[in-house]
Amino acid sequence: MAAIDLTHALDLEEAPLYYNKADYIQTASGNKVCRKSILCGSQNISLAGKSIVKPGVILRGDLQLLRIGKFVIIGDGSVLRPSYKKYKGNFAFFPMTIGDYVTVGPRTIVSAAQIGACVDIGEDCVISKRCIIKENSVILPGTVLPPDTVVPPLTVFGGSPGQYLGDLP
Repeated sequence: MAAIDLTHALDLEEAPLYYNKADYIQTASGNKVCRKSILCGSQNISLAGKSIVKPGVILRGDLQLLRIGKFVIIGDGSVLRPSYKKYKGNFAFFPMTIGDYVTVGPRTIVSAAQIGACVDIGEDCVISKRCIIKENSVILPGTVLPPDTVVPPLTVFGGSPGQYLGDLP
């Protein structure tokens, strides 16, 4: 198998972005939620603290519980909805858990069952239903993970359909 250059997977040097304070609501635990985001079933959405929900984000707490950890950034126009399974003609939705220090890129659709801590999901990704992404992994921009995919810790996944591309150091 040919060696794949993964140096861009760890490119984290970006200039700071500044936002208009009036566009965001700050919660008691330090979360910043944009006024232009949509939270369905807010009683089932749990933000642990210091997380940022950017404009155009849709959080579907009306379907099932969404647990989001500390220091999570959810990019512009992303959709987080719980995964489901068709069971005896009905849909059974499962809770979604997102760990601490997770970055979800802009325009990404996430239906995963679980996302571990310190995960970086690129922009324009589709994380299909019941996927499990373990801690310290990277999903490259434009990746489409098929349903029930398990991403091991310290790995890089990319492509459509998403597949293993290499290990992180």
